[in-house]
Amino acid sequence: MNMNNNQKNTKQIVVAIQNILEQRDTAGITALAKERHPADIAAVVGSFTQPQQLRFLQLAPAKIAADLFRYLRDELQTELVQQLDKTTLSSLLLTMAADERADLYNLLEPEQQKRLLPVLAQAKREDMRTLAAYDKTKVGAAMTSDYTLLNSRHTAAQAIEMLRTETADKETIYQAYVVDMLGRLIGTVSLRQLLLAQPEERVVDFMKPNPIALDANALCQEAVQMIAHYDLLALPIINGKGQLVGIVTYDDAMDIASSQVDVEFTKTAAIGNIDHNLKTASIGLLYRKRVVWLVILVFGNIFSGAGIAFFEDTIASYVSLVFFLPLLIDSGGNAGSQSATLMVRALATGEVILKDWLSLLGRELGVAGLLGASMALAVSLLGFWRGGPEIALVVALTMQIVVIIGSLIGMSLPFLLSKLKMDPASASAPLITSIADIIGVLVYFSIATMILDLPVA
Repeated sequence: MNMNNNQKNTKQIVVAIQNILEQRDTAGITALAKERHPADIAAVVGSFTQPQQLRFLQLAPAKIAADLFRYLRDELQTELVQQLDKTTLSSLLLTMAADERADLYNLLEPEQQKRLLPVLAQAKREDMRTLAAYDKTKVGAAMTSDYTLLNSRHTAAQAIEMLRTETADKETIYQAYVVDMLGRLIGTVSLRQLLLAQPEERVVDFMKPNPIALDANALCQEAVQMIAHYDLLALPIINGKGQLVGIVTYDDAMDIASSQVDVEFTKTAAIGNIDHNLKTASIGLLYRKRVVWLVILVFGNIFSGAGIAFFEDTIASYVSLVFFLPLLIDSGGNAGSQSATLMVRALATGEVILKDWLSLLGRELGVAGLLGASMALAVSLLGFWRGGPEIALVVALTMQIVVIIGSLIGMSLPFLLSKLKMDPASASAPLITSIADIIGVLVYFSIATMILDLPVA
C-alpha cells in the first residue's frame, strides 16, 4: 500500500514538473514546494535530462533551488554547477547553508572551484574556504558557521527581537550562543529559555554557562556521540583558543552517522568507499573499488594452499579429513567475523576504548570457549559417523581451537588498527576469514597428524 502511494506521489511530481517546464511556471514551483518535501522533488528532478534540470533550477526561487540542490546526488551537483549560468549559480550559492556550500566546494576539482569564488562576496568566500580546509574526517568539515549569537548584556526582549529580524538565514534559532569580547564561548540560550524569561531579564542572568563543546579538529564521530549522549539539537564547535567557530546540528550528525555506516559496510566487505550512486557508478569505478582487496586476499589464500600441500601425505592417508576442511575453517572465519563486527561497532560508538582490550579479551576467550565447545560437540558426532572415534576427536579439537583463535583475532584486530591510528572497519570479514583459513588448515592437519600418528610431507 505504501509503495503504491509512493509511486502515485512520484508520478504526480513528474507531471507537475513537466507542466512547470513546459509553461516556465515559477509560481508552479512555489506551489509544488509547499505540497511536497524537497527531498521528494529532488529525487524526481534527478531523473530528468540535464537541460531540464538546469531549466528547473533557473526557474525556481533561490530558497527553493537551494533546498532541492542539497538532496541531489553529489555527482549530479558537480555536473550542474559547471553548467548553470552565473546569475543562477550566484543566487544558489548565496542561499545555501555555509556547510553545504563548503561541501559542494570540496566536491569540485581545483579548476572547477575557481568558478565558484567570483560569484561570492569576500566574507562568504573566506568562510567557505575556511570550512573546506578541514580534513573531511574532522568535525570542522561538518560544521556550519550559520549560528545565532546573542549579546550577554541584552535583555530577553531585545534578544527575541534580534532573532526575529536577523536570523532568517541561520541554521537554527532553537539554540543561540553567547561569546565574550574575544569570541570565546561562555554560554548557550535555548529558545524556550528566551520565551520564558522576563522581558527585562538580561541574557547573562539566564544563559547556561560552561556549555558542552567540541574542538574543530576532533573526529566527526565524536560529534555524533556527543549529540546522541547529551541529546543536543546542536553542538557548538570551538578552536584551540576556545573561540566559537561553528555548530554541528542534529541533522548534520545524522548525515555523518549514515555516511559512517555506509563506509563501514563497504570496508567490512573489503570494498573501497563508493561515493557515487550504485545505479549510476561506472563499471570501471566499481572494478577499482573492489579489485585491490580481492587480489590481496588471493595471495593470502596461497598460504592456505601451501599448508594443504605440506600435509598431502596426511590427506592421502585419511581422505575423509577433506570432508571436514571447509566446515572447520569456515567456522573459524565466521566466529572471527562476528567478533570483529561487534568490536568495530563498539569502538565506533564509543562503548569501548583501547584500554578495555585486556578485560574484553578475557570475556571473549570465555565466550569463544563456550561457542567452540558447542560446535565441537556437534561436529564430533558427524566425525564419528564419517570416520570413527579418531576422526571425531580430530575434528572436535580443531573446531574448539579454530573458533577460539578466530574469535580472538576478530576481536583484537580492530583494537590493533585503532592503536595504529587506522580505521577499525578495515578489519574486514574477508581479511579475517583469510587469516582464519590459513590458521585453520595448519591447526587441523597438525592435530590430525599427531592424533592419527601420520608422517609429515
